[in-house]
Amino acid sequence: MQKLNYKFKDENILNLALTQSGADAVNNNERLEFLGDRVLGLSVAILLFEMFPNESEGELARRHAALVSTETLACVAMKFGLDKRVRRGHMTGGRVQHILANAMEAILGAIYIDGGFESAKDVIKNIWRDIASADLVAPKDPKTALQEFVQKEDSGTLPLYEYLDPTGASHNPEFVVSVTALGKTATGRGISKKAASTAAAEALLKSLAI
Repeated sequence: MQKLNYKFKDENILNLALTQSGADAVNNNERLEFLGDRVLGLSVAILLFEMFPNESEGELARRHAALVSTETLACVAMKFGLDKRVRRGHMTGGRVQHILANAMEAILGAIYIDGGFESAKDVIKNIWRDIASADLVAPKDPKTALQEFVQKEDSGTLPLYEYLDPTGASHNPEFVVSVTALGKTATGRGISKKAASTAAAEALLKSLAI
């Protein structure tokens, strides 16, 4: 993939990285995704350590969480046209973002297998450096931002989270969480309770026009 400034020696591993489990239950990108997630995590950690020498561990951690999030990965995947290249089965629209994010991680895992860690790290640093530079101040995660806002507006009060029944197949559930604060309620969905509660907090923040 020339846009990534990396040329695969083995095109088969690239094809595997672009194959979602819904398209092939046996030969798919899940193992490469697992590997790519770890390669991305370490590479972004190194990048942030170098870029922000005066920030605390907590500030770096918040930056890291934002940079390796499903949303960021899906945006990067779209930038490189993976939405047109990933082979996937029939999935609902809500899963497309996760499929693209997983494919992006799988490609990074494939680069690691094909060319080694330094090659993968270089690709990641070239892409993620500009994304990291866009935020001069370390972001707060949505749950922390919501809690701080609510406590400021109504001292002593905390957002109330409620875990609802998951939806979807039992082997691949989608978790649902609602959060209430300052007289408003929002709902979030995700592949884990943590992801769903984060999505709910983010939705309520938007509702409160922060």
